[in-house]
Amino acid sequence: MSNTILKPDIDSGTVNASSLKPSKKSTILTPRFYTTDVEAIATIDLRLNQVEVEAICQEFRKDYNKRHFVRNEDFEGVADSLDPETRQVFMDFLEQSVISEFSGFLLYKELSRRIKNRNPLLAECFAHLARDEARHAGFLNKVMADFNLQLDLGFLTANKDYTYFQPKFIFYATYLSEKIGYWRYINVYEYLEKNPNKKLSPLFNYFKNWCQDENRHGDFFDALMRSQPYTLRGPISYLWCRFFLLAVFATMYLRDVANTDYYAALGLDPREYDKYVIKQTNASAARIFPVVLNVNDPNFYRRLERILNNNKILSRLDQDSSKLGFIMKLRKLPLWISNGAEMMKLFFSEPVSTATLCSSIH
Repeated sequence: MSNTILKPDIDSGTVNASSLKPSKKSTILTPRFYTTDVEAIATIDLRLNQVEVEAICQEFRKDYNKRHFVRNEDFEGVADSLDPETRQVFMDFLEQSVISEFSGFLLYKELSRRIKNRNPLLAECFAHLARDEARHAGFLNKVMADFNLQLDLGFLTANKDYTYFQPKFIFYATYLSEKIGYWRYINVYEYLEKNPNKKLSPLFNYFKNWCQDENRHGDFFDALMRSQPYTLRGPISYLWCRFFLLAVFATMYLRDVANTDYYAALGLDPREYDKYVIKQTNASAARIFPVVLNVNDPNFYRRLERILNNNKILSRLDQDSSKLGFIMKLRKLPLWISNGAEMMKLFFSEPVSTATLCSSIH
């Protein structure tokens, strides 16, 4: 397939050259850009769940947040009022958020454009998703302008590396990304409503409406997977559901707990915050996935903590320039093996059958 990606066409993403900056170096824990098999997407048959997909598309057409993401006078002077350390932490948060939203826009816009004449309903849904992500990215980029800085979205489009995922992998990953985004945003919003003195920026006032966009996007991918039973049935699909749940949860936890400055600035405990988000997202996934992770097992977080500790040692070793390359690799090898072993234990831990879970609830 062609991996050509559309140039950004979001008005809210237009910026002045004097304020542009490229994004930070990509790592495994930073937002990534994806491509997929457009031909396979174009030939998706929605008939098994078309009524639900059409209903969600009708919700998208209402565009509830059309006039919500408008920068107002409340933002004036806020950036300058932050101390230098908090200012940098907030700028890093904004940068990662812009990249994440913009990567979603590029993927959805590409799919919508290329399948428009072959699968109109699906193309329209992707167009609405792209609209929302563009709106989010553009709004965040305007907030960055308060710090005399904006991301060069055109540069990102042309120069980022793109990762190829099969369509079903896109469905799993994006569903979980949107649902975990919902729980992250609503948790912060509700916490700051109770603790307004911790609110660093008026940006957080927008999180309630923002997370509703994320939730609707997740519902769309839920409906899309239900129209494609192969994504949710059979032992192979069970393994993939477990894999993506673990990948998303572990990535978030390892990233957040290793970089606590943002949460410290808000007065949040990143471990407790992530545990709540993981628990709620796991419960959301149980409504569609045949199995979910047993995140209530104490070993789940013990193993993640071991990986965190190993990563700290690896980071310190990276800063030690006194060792020769092969000696450094020998010192790192046991830590890499330990991390791999812990991830394998997490993956092969007994999952929770959602059929059993639903039975116990009723």
